[in-house]
Amino acid sequence: MFEDYLEVFKKNKLTIAGLCILVLAVGAFFVLQKAPEETSSDFPGLEKLEVVEESQEKLPSQDSDQEISDILVDVKGAVKKEGLYQLSKTARVHDAIQAAGGFSEQADKKSVNLAQKLTDEAVIYVAGQGEEISVIQLPTASSDQSASTGGDSTKVNLNTASQAELTTISGIGEKRAQDIIAYRDSNGGFNSVDDLKNVSGIGGKTLENIRPYVTLD
Repeated sequence: MFEDYLEVFKKNKLTIAGLCILVLAVGAFFVLQKAPEETSSDFPGLEKLEVVEESQEKLPSQDSDQEISDILVDVKGAVKKEGLYQLSKTARVHDAIQAAGGFSEQADKKSVNLAQKLTDEAVIYVAGQGEEISVIQLPTASSDQSASTGGDSTKVNLNTASQAELTTISGIGEKRAQDIIAYRDSNGGFNSVDDLKNVSGIGGKTLENIRPYVTLD
């Protein structure tokens, strides 16, 4: 039987050789096509991991942005909820009033400039109806710097100031300046800034609002 197979092989050796070459060629083709796929899949998830790490590196630090973008302001007076409020650095007085629950029923809405920009550590005081107070202008960054370098030279002396000088104080109008001078003249001057509470129309909240701008020295 072996001789029979050998005889068949001799008669068809070219055909058999051609089939072998064809099989080898087809096998080599599939091996070469599959090789790149196996290379990329040897470490599944590696490509995805690299993309995620790269995207994380490009993300800004949210904590640092939060620290830079927030300011703290103190809202007082005729609002529904007095207190400290953390706001965006782009916020204005209107935003602070809204954070405090809005105006109270007794609020004099003309006593504040709703469009004014806020600064860190600002005090927003909303006067009540009938409380004589001029529109309070919040200090800007440049005025804060001047105050810190100029010391008490930026403050108004209650015992020597003229009416015009007193009206430069945030919250003091002409009528209130006249009342301050009248009290000063009748009592021989001010012994303490707290004596301002004895002036008609100046209550505790108004006093705390103007205290940083006055002196007796």
